[in-house]
Amino acid sequence: MKQLYLKYRSYYRDNFSLAYPVVISQLGHTLVALSDSLIIGHTGKVPLAAVSLGNSLFSIFMVTGIGMSYGLTPLIAQENGRGNKNSIGHLLSHSLIINMTVGVLLSMVIYWGSGHMDLLDQEADVVAQARPFLRYLGFSFIPLMLFLTFKQFAEGLGFTRQAMNISIIGNIINIVIGISLVYGLFGLPRMGVVGVGIATFTDRLLMGITMMIYVLRSPRFKDYLRSFGFNNIQFSNLKKILGIGTPVALQYIFEVSAFSGAAIMVGWMGAAELAAHQIALSLAAMTYMMASGISAAAGIKSGNNYGKKDFRGLRMSAIASYHMVLVLMGTTALLFMFGNHLLPMLYIQDQQVVSIAARLLIIAAFFQLFDGTQVVGLGVLRGLGDVKVPTIITLLAYWVLGIPLGYFLGITMGFGVEGIWWALLLGLLTASVLLFVRFHTRTKKLELEADI
Repeated sequence: MKQLYLKYRSYYRDNFSLAYPVVISQLGHTLVALSDSLIIGHTGKVPLAAVSLGNSLFSIFMVTGIGMSYGLTPLIAQENGRGNKNSIGHLLSHSLIINMTVGVLLSMVIYWGSGHMDLLDQEADVVAQARPFLRYLGFSFIPLMLFLTFKQFAEGLGFTRQAMNISIIGNIINIVIGISLVYGLFGLPRMGVVGVGIATFTDRLLMGITMMIYVLRSPRFKDYLRSFGFNNIQFSNLKKILGIGTPVALQYIFEVSAFSGAAIMVGWMGAAELAAHQIALSLAAMTYMMASGISAAAGIKSGNNYGKKDFRGLRMSAIASYHMVLVLMGTTALLFMFGNHLLPMLYIQDQQVVSIAARLLIIAAFFQLFDGTQVVGLGVLRGLGDVKVPTIITLLAYWVLGIPLGYFLGITMGFGVEGIWWALLLGLLTASVLLFVRFHTRTKKLELEADI
């Protein structure tokens, strides 16, 4: 163990320095949903189920936006590795056009879709409270895309701490406004579920504006932004960003939509099951976003090393990221396993909901390691520009295997919500193994080619 540490020590240090701000920043996205659930959970299981439904549906759009924004990061990292500062500002301009267009279009889709939630066959009381909440989340999507664009630009250059600071402050604002509006503090009206929606919109609006101002005014980005502007828009740059961003978005969509699809199936079983699913999922999503932060940092490092043609350093850095995520997710697995009854009580005191959630957290403990390693595999391959095969792998793992098996075990065989979660675990295991094999073969091939 000591020899292993000494071998990768410098890579652990470099990766950790880059990763921990990204982890906190990524965690900020999930903490919004987590704080929404914590704030509203003590008002009853129907409001909690409504927030669960709204966040489950919105999460598909949110990860689409995150995935599209990732189309910029590896390109920035590669160009920075090659020393091409002039092309970096051009890439930001084109990414901003793509991301804001996506933000406006998907915000409209969310608003339209909120009017058709009855088609999901959920309890009427849950849908009635989820609809306005989802609409506010939809409004927040545009400033979220603004934040992500400038965040990915800064992180692609290795500057990760400012987005972390903005995320921390934004989450504090979200909690303060959310509690105030949900419970009617300081003379404000008591707004319930709608209150957390307004808080989330306000939080993301402030975060987007602040991140944009920081990047455009910071002296450290001055040399990179000389070519930033919209006078010389080139289709080739748009195509290059979309060529990475679209498959990455699909990767996120296939995984997160599988869990959202699971939420819809769980909703057929009742509000208690759906509330328990939301509790377990929000905790698992929090650890996933932490692992996603390590993945993002791994993608930046692999992209930078790929641009420098340092293929040995690329592989060593990637393996160090795998080690880091195994330690992180192994720790959270133990937390879920031994705190499975205590953690749900942070959300709600309903013993039926707590009992179901406790059983789901045991399953979540098992899939922590697979969830972490699959997302790091995606990040490393993304840095290489390898996005098409990993996208196919995620489709097969979650929608060809996970969801159909979840329906069979949970609905057809009658194992309920636990049957659905065991099927999702198998999907994560499959993705994890296949992505590691892809990483191993690609990086070994690059090393061999460099030695010839």
